[in-house]
Amino acid sequence: MTQTATLPATVTSGRDRLVLAVLLTASFTLAVDFSILNVALPVIGADVGLALADLQWIATAFALFAAGFTLLFGRVADLAGRRRMFLAGIALLGVSSLAGGLATGPVLLLAARVAQGLATAAVTPAALSLLTTSFPEGPRRERALGLNGALMAAGFTTGAILGGVLTDLLSWRWAFFVNVAVAAVVLAVAPLVLAESRPARRPRLDVPGAVTVTGGLLAVVLGLTSAGEHGWAAPRTWGALVAGIVLLAAFAAIERRVAAPLVPVRILGRRRVAWGNLAGMLAFATETSLVFLLTIYLQEVLGRTPLAAGLSFAVLGLGTVLGGILGPKVIARLAHPPKALALGLAVQAAATLPLVFLGSTSAWLPVLLAATFLGGVANLVAIVGFLVTATSGLPDSDQGLAAGLATMSQQIGITLGIPLMSAVVGAVLATLGTGSPDTVLTAVRTAIAVNTALTALTAVAVRLALPSPRR
Repeated sequence: MTQTATLPATVTSGRDRLVLAVLLTASFTLAVDFSILNVALPVIGADVGLALADLQWIATAFALFAAGFTLLFGRVADLAGRRRMFLAGIALLGVSSLAGGLATGPVLLLAARVAQGLATAAVTPAALSLLTTSFPEGPRRERALGLNGALMAAGFTTGAILGGVLTDLLSWRWAFFVNVAVAAVVLAVAPLVLAESRPARRPRLDVPGAVTVTGGLLAVVLGLTSAGEHGWAAPRTWGALVAGIVLLAAFAAIERRVAAPLVPVRILGRRRVAWGNLAGMLAFATETSLVFLLTIYLQEVLGRTPLAAGLSFAVLGLGTVLGGILGPKVIARLAHPPKALALGLAVQAAATLPLVFLGSTSAWLPVLLAATFLGGVANLVAIVGFLVTATSGLPDSDQGLAAGLATMSQQIGITLGIPLMSAVVGAVLATLGTGSPDTVLTAVRTAIAVNTALTALTAVAVRLALPSPRR
């Protein structure tokens, strides 16, 4: 019997720590990439020749492909090998980041962001499935998933801070070059510590399903992004959303008929998988969009600089790390992961509620910091509950699929949350007709109220749909 097999369930071996370090470093880096360029967008546009109206494509090009290809690449990882897909994605991340850092024109820069999105879609589900297959169900897996969730959520906040620091002290190009160094280290260490993982029987690739679900997700995310920029009535918004719905409906029909579906109906028929992924998507959407709303508040209402606004979220980052540590403990105490998921969302809603009453003076900063810290802790408890809920109780042959679904949910949540809240802000500003700080404050408070209500309703829905088992 090996040393690892004789360890208690709560003890982690040295090799396990290396596996965790490699996988979590990759996941954290990819999470940072979602937001690291946001603060620097005007500077980047001036350097590479992108017009102000086109700056949002630096973020959208990444998010579109990261969300749209996740499910497909999760299944390809089951076919080709999860370690192989992980390493290929990390290599693509390094090359594309080098290209982005050296870009002098918009074409190369946007192509690099597309490639970074594809790398994210390849690496994230592979890393999550390697994590779940490396640790058996129980406290060790829950702890690993807790750390993964904490770093994924903290990465979004860290990206905003790091982007401001790098842009002010060095150059926005270092936001790309940092990835090159991380990719080199991971590629050097990962082959030594990661074992190949794939199902004993390789499934066939469902090509029609892959085409329709990828196209549908791309269209939906594009439509939601357009809603935040142009409003819900714009032809490009509803046209993309209708196309996405049609393609996803076709995907659902295909999955019921093919012999080897990309997403077996039996998986989605599991209540914990379906509700866990829905709640996880909303957990990511509400918290990342709250960061967006508070960034507007800090800069447009209180007059803070981008760097100062980014540093204000350091408290939120600490809360997410603490929540990732507490998440497995809460699950162990409640003995029912969906209950921890619902509890985390409920506390997150309660912590966000005071922000609905934000005022126009700096006296509200202590309230903001306390609320975001507590909300960050609760959000990570919910995210850990989501990851455990959505990936437990499944055989290893389905872990790549479950990981792909979970990863897709978190990336779509990160992608759609900001456009949705931006659409609320835009609708209020259009109704009031001015862009004064008082009007912006009203719009932000309205969007925060919607955010709070959505979080609370999700908590109630999960609690009702996934009740604790009878003893």
